[in-house]
Amino acid sequence: MQDARNPRYLRRVSCSLLLGELKAEARRVALARRAAMDPSLGALLSDHVLREAPPPAGAVVAGFWPMGPEIDIRPLLHALHARGHAVALPVTPRRGEKLTFRRWTPGDAMARGPMGTSQPPPEAQALRPDWLLVPLLAFDGAGHRLGYGGGYYDRTLAALPGATRIGCAYACQRLDEVPAGPEDVALHAVATERGLTWFGATA
Repeated sequence: MQDARNPRYLRRVSCSLLLGELKAEARRVALARRAAMDPSLGALLSDHVLREAPPPAGAVVAGFWPMGPEIDIRPLLHALHARGHAVALPVTPRRGEKLTFRRWTPGDAMARGPMGTSQPPPEAQALRPDWLLVPLLAFDGAGHRLGYGGGYYDRTLAALPGATRIGCAYACQRLDEVPAGPEDVALHAVATERGLTWFGATA
């Protein structure tokens, strides 16, 4: 157990609290910006990805089922399925664990997941993706991503170091700087309704 009088311990706690406060404020800003957007702009996002950065042949693609005002990437998922890609959607585990993925095809019934999520049913095939479309609340010019705070995607992306990571968002969700700590995994690119931006992530 750490000694609360240890200066190094106190600095770590202080930095952690400050990072949490900065992330909470960034989430507030991003949520306000996103609230006014039209989820159907996901069709434009789909066009940009398919034209500028389609996944390689045979890649297993992980997407996500849009929740609330998130940009709707289902047009892209349908297009990738039509191109012959195996498409998977995340299954939300208990807090503190990483996501798993199950196969999805257009028309499949969805099961209700925790926190308002929708996910493939338990009988769907488990898949390991190597090309991921990642939801987010905010991003910046360095590829840092801000999620909802559960850490699910950071743990998942860290466990898939060879996978391509493309965030999906509205262009208005870009911030000058996203607060990031050592456990936050950067994205390779972000796709929006305005185009695709690549970053310098190497792992």
